[in-house]
Formats: sequence, structure tokens, C-alpha cells
Amino acid sequence: MSFGKFRYLVSIILLAVVTGMSVGVRPAFADDDGARKLKSKIAPTYPDLAKRMNVTGTVKVQVVIAPTGLVKSTKVIGGHPLLIEPAVEALKKWRYEPANEETTQTVEFHFTNDNN
Repeated sequence: MSFGKFRYLVSIILLAVVTGMSVGVRPAFADDDGARKLKSKIAPTYPDLAKRMNVTGTVKVQVVIAPTGLVKSTKVIGGHPLLIEPAVEALKKWRYEPANEETTQTVEFHFTNDNN
């Protein structure tokens, strides 16, 4: 085995160890400050590639909510690249209670593997 292949294999193994070895996915989410009450929320879909790689972590998104309760815009603050898109896509489908003005809050999506 060449040194390059060995290094690649070791990198893959380390990635698997660092991200966890359990199977099954359960995304969880929580509002940062709870300023606007949620009417409905959609759980993000855990990407197949993230499942195969056992990627876990938190995606943090700043969301601007229109007075109507619809999500007006999102800005990703942090998170694993494989988990960002499903988190943002789910967040765009959330509906909040109407308010007199536009509000901004931070939402975190926690992606975990737990054998369930």
C-alpha cells in the first residue's frame, strides 16, 4: 500500500471516529430566545451522505421573520456543510405567530445519531 493510500485511509477512519459510530438520526431544534411563538415547524431531512459518514453537529441560523409570521430570510452562522442545506430548507417552511413588526432570532438544529 502506498503512503498516499495509507494516509487517505487513516483520514477516513479518523473522520468516522470523530463524528461518531452509531446509526440512526434524530434532528432536534430549539429557539434561541423564543421571542416569536412558533405555529408550525418542519424537521430537517438528514442527508444520506451525512448518515453514511455519521456526521453529527449543530447548525446555527439567524432568521428574519416577517410580521405575517413567514420566514423572510436566513443567514447561516455555523454548522457542518452537509447539514446546513437541510436545516435552512426546513426553516424556510416554519410558520410563526403574526406580530406588529419584523423580528430576528437565532435557531439551532441539533443533528445526532442515536440508534433509534
